[in-house]
Order: sequence, then C-alpha cells, then structure tokens
Amino acid sequence: MLVMARRSGESILIGEEIEIVIAHIGRTRVKVGIRAPRSMTVMAREARLVRDENVAAAAAGPEGLAGLLARLRPSQVSRTPAEEEVNRQDAETER
Repeated sequence: MLVMARRSGESILIGEEIEIVIAHIGRTRVKVGIRAPRSMTVMAREARLVRDENVAAAAAGPEGLAGLLARLRPSQVSRTPAEEEVNRQDAETER
C-alpha cells in the first residue's frame, strides 16, 4: 500500500485516466473526489459488501426464506390456562 500525504486541493494520479482529488479535510472526515472514465466502476467498499450480501441472499432461494421465517415466528408452545390469564391481564394493563 502506498501512503501519501496530501493537502486539500492536491491530487494523486493513478495511471493516465484516474485522478484522486482531496476536496476537503474536516475534523473527522476527508472528502475525496475521483475523476475516472465513465466505463470504470467507482464505489465505496461498504456499498460493494452490501451488494454482494444482497446477491447472496437472493440466490439462497425459498428454503433460506423458510428458515428465516421459522426463526422469526414466536414458538407455538402450549400454555396453561393460568399463564394465558396472566398474559391477558398484562396486555390489559399496558393499554
């Protein structure tokens, strides 16, 4: 990895077609401008990770969705009438 110190307004050239411009330096962030050919994809790494996760989830198919839904549903545990009464009273108290 090449590390270079740059000030606001200075730039870095990558090959003949890509220019990285330091647009602004704030207290906790640096704004970077990128000049590249339109045919070249430029995206934040986080955006690529989210895209890859979404593609993987979409490829999982219906069985993956069924497993997720099973985990999200409340368990169908039978309750005693006394437990049902307590739950009903709690619900009325919250109103």
